Amino acid sequence: MLIYRTAGESHGKCVLALVEGFPAAVEIDKGSIDRELRRRQGGYGRGARMAIERDRVEILSGTRADVTLGSPITLLIQNRDYKIEELPEVTRPRPGHADLAGMLKFLTPDARPILERSSARETAARTAAGALAKILLAQFDISVLAFVVQIGKAKAKASKLSPEEMVKIRKRSPVYTLDRSAERSMIAEIDRAKAHGDTLGGVFEVVATGVPAGLGSTAQWSQRLDGRLAQALMSIQGIKAVEIGAGFKAASLPGSRVHDQIFYNAKSHEKSGGFYRRTNRAGGIEGGITNGQPVICRAAMKPISTLKEPLRSVDVRTKEAVEAQVERSDVCAVPAASVVGEAAVAFELARAFLEKFAGDSLPEIKQNYQKFLAAWKEL
Repeated sequence: MLIYRTAGESHGKCVLALVEGFPAAVEIDKGSIDRELRRRQGGYGRGARMAIERDRVEILSGTRADVTLGSPITLLIQNRDYKIEELPEVTRPRPGHADLAGMLKFLTPDARPILERSSARETAARTAAGALAKILLAQFDISVLAFVVQIGKAKAKASKLSPEEMVKIRKRSPVYTLDRSAERSMIAEIDRAKAHGDTLGGVFEVVATGVPAGLGSTAQWSQRLDGRLAQALMSIQGIKAVEIGAGFKAASLPGSRVHDQIFYNAKSHEKSGGFYRRTNRAGGIEGGITNGQPVICRAAMKPISTLKEPLRSVDVRTKEAVEAQVERSDVCAVPAASVVGEAAVAFELARAFLEKFAGDSLPEIKQNYQKFLAAWKEL
């Protein structure tokens, strides 16, 4: 089974991901992983930390001459801002952060150990693992991309662009959106929040195209792909809501305006056995299984918990009313979170793909995949 774990602290020596279950014979372009790490560091509204770090991946195990071996892959990203031993304790927890909850959990008056691990710096390792998954998915013409659809009150209009067009437009946007008009409003929202010592959240969307029908399962609740994608996205720091397809909007509409009607064309739609839909309100998943349509997820991120104009708190040692701790932070990290969301969805899709088309090496997986697509013709 394809899995990964991360390790490392925000101001420790490094963060790393250990990826297990990745097949052999996949050529790895290290530069593509580094590009994803740079995207995670970017986006309008980021703080001073990103000017310090220069994230690049070092692959410590699992490859030979840039080709995977089938053994565990270790991805390491050095922290240039390594100073964990010098940092003072934190006794004034920030509302909205893991500070106080962690202090209560670990029975400590110092939040420093909690915030060092709960920090979003950990997502650099997740991004690297997701970039690895994207390399595998690309072997089967599956692409995963994310873009920002809302920051504060500024919302982007829906777009019907090809993945190639989306990537081109997103690359030029400082807030990683596809709507140039909304982009200006988003930047203005961030500027206003910064001027008031405040922070902003927003929403990003992840779209996966080329995904075949049949990934995921109804056999157990834990195998439903929509639930797995929701968990992967919800686990990203700051994410407070996830929806797939029409999501919350579907709850207010009758079934006749929600469910995607089914059509058939034997000469097309190879990845769904010739069956297709003219709408995609299900977001490409029905009953926890992909149906051949693009998989569409959205995640809502709350504003960053550290404010330059801090909220009220209590000193855990003295129990006195105080202002919350101020740590170096971002004004808005929604563009960066979209990169992490893209990685999270890519990894979960790759995991489901390998469960369906299991094999120890890439050639074996490709053979299993082609047999499955051919089998639909016999139905």
